[in-house]
Amino acid sequence: MSSVTLGEQPSISASLRDATAQAHERAEGSDFIGDLMSGRLDARAYRTLAAQLYFVYRALEAVGDDLNSSDEARPVVAPIFDERLRRLPSLAADLDSLGVDIDAVEPLPAVARYVEAIDDTRNDPARFVAHHYTRYLGDLSGGQVIKSRMIAHYGIDKNSLTFYAFDGIDKLKRYKDGYRDALDGLPIDDAAHRRLLDEAVRAFEYNEALFAELAA
Repeated sequence: MSSVTLGEQPSISASLRDATAQAHERAEGSDFIGDLMSGRLDARAYRTLAAQLYFVYRALEAVGDDLNSSDEARPVVAPIFDERLRRLPSLAADLDSLGVDIDAVEPLPAVARYVEAIDDTRNDPARFVAHHYTRYLGDLSGGQVIKSRMIAHYGIDKNSLTFYAFDGIDKLKRYKDGYRDALDGLPIDDAAHRRLLDEAVRAFEYNEALFAELAA
């Protein structure tokens, strides 16, 4: 995989958007997501996706907690760290409501690799930010569409989709704008900026691999 090349002092949020555009489009255009969002699958498909995401968020939030409590990493992580974004408790409650025993679920190989990649960012907060950005900004954006489609196509009760409800965040667009402003103010140098971009591209590729395994 080639490294992302920076232009002349781009903002972090703009360079993230540009660097990940193609990978983001491939992930969103996967067969699994297309079928799920168009109603060609069933509620079981969503339950399977949600169960696999449990392992991703368990890793993401454990690493985030550790980095945010580290004096060395906190300056990079704290600006985007927000308890209102925490998803694991609501995801666990949703899975219980949907009848999924998470203790009986094994992560797919693509998810195991994804989790390993997140764990590997413990010593590089800039790379952790890449995973934070791809997951939570996605939940605040496209995740809201997923919620409405799961209700409309598969009759999933909204009380089993609390993963997509961000208590305490009233204006999602305003929050996302503020999140991007926080990204732009991160105290990182050019080398860390490049690592962040490269890791964000890989994060979308991990999601694409997950969707491919779900489709299979």
